[in-house]
Amino acid sequence: MDIATIRQRLEGFAHYPVNDLQWVRLQGGAAFDYPIDYWVAVLGTDIPAGRAEFLLRWEPNAYCHYHRHRGSTTFVVLEGEHHLVEESPTETVHKTWRPGHVTRKPPGDLHMEHGGPAGSMLFFGMQADGGVLFEFLTRKGELLRTVTVEDLATGNV
Repeated sequence: MDIATIRQRLEGFAHYPVNDLQWVRLQGGAAFDYPIDYWVAVLGTDIPAGRAEFLLRWEPNAYCHYHRHRGSTTFVVLEGEHHLVEESPTETVHKTWRPGHVTRKPPGDLHMEHGGPAGSMLFFGMQADGGVLFEFLTRKGELLRTVTVEDLATGNV
């Protein structure tokens, strides 16, 4: 599906009753040096095909876990201002996206994300060979846990 088609399909989403969805809150703790506070609502999964569609909602100025995408990802910013920070040994890139922004990324994308002053909400569609969607990592790159399509389907996030 091309990006224009994705935008067209999501035009009416602003009126979708997202508060009626089942949201699961994820928060960090004292072990993290950044504020983790975000929510996930699963829209659909196909475990054999390795596909998942879900919404993520960030609290104002809060992060999700530092993570690596293990599957190809398409996402759309639906509400608020959203920030993505990619770091390498020689470069830091900070991107700011607003509602309507659509991006496709291949597997392997490693980054931090956070909501803006009013928070943010994004739609994600992912395709993961082997079923692993994300790896949550420490800032040093040590694996904390993996998140699979099955985890999303069963509410184990």
